[in-house]
Amino acid sequence: MIKKPWLLLILCLITISVFAHPFYVSISTVDFNSKNKRIEISCRIFYDDLEVALRKQLKQKIDVINPKNKTVADSAISKYIQDNFNLMVNGQFKKLKFVGYEVEEDVASCYFETPQTSPVSTIMITNELLYQDFKSQSNILHVTVDGKRQSTKMDNPKKSVVFSF
Repeated sequence: MIKKPWLLLILCLITISVFAHPFYVSISTVDFNSKNKRIEISCRIFYDDLEVALRKQLKQKIDVINPKNKTVADSAISKYIQDNFNLMVNGQFKKLKFVGYEVEEDVASCYFETPQTSPVSTIMITNELLYQDFKSQSNILHVTVDGKRQSTKMDNPKKSVVFSF
């Protein structure tokens, strides 16, 4: 008699997992440390979602894990993220320099940096990563300035947020 409720629970969990709706999320971190005088950005995106965005928005079919041409892949990823992720620090737009990317398991981590010599009081981020391709996209942001961390989650269509330090 005890086995039947567990069996029913297991069957319910299997059924739910089979019909579960996929989720779409990216996690971006923006870190400023006055000692190194630069802002470092990483955007973590499921690589298959990134490939969809590159194909639809840039009209390029890129295999992120095994690109035929690494320079072309780097250029496409850099362009896509810079078109959809913008940073203003203390009211000034910051040009992001692409550092590179790596794939671990299902996630592509894309790295950028920009110089920042003066103290940071505000950071405004506009993040539309994957919004055009996935209506249920959520983008999580973690911003750290001199050891003080703030975080938020933005659901499509919300695209901008300001952090004050």
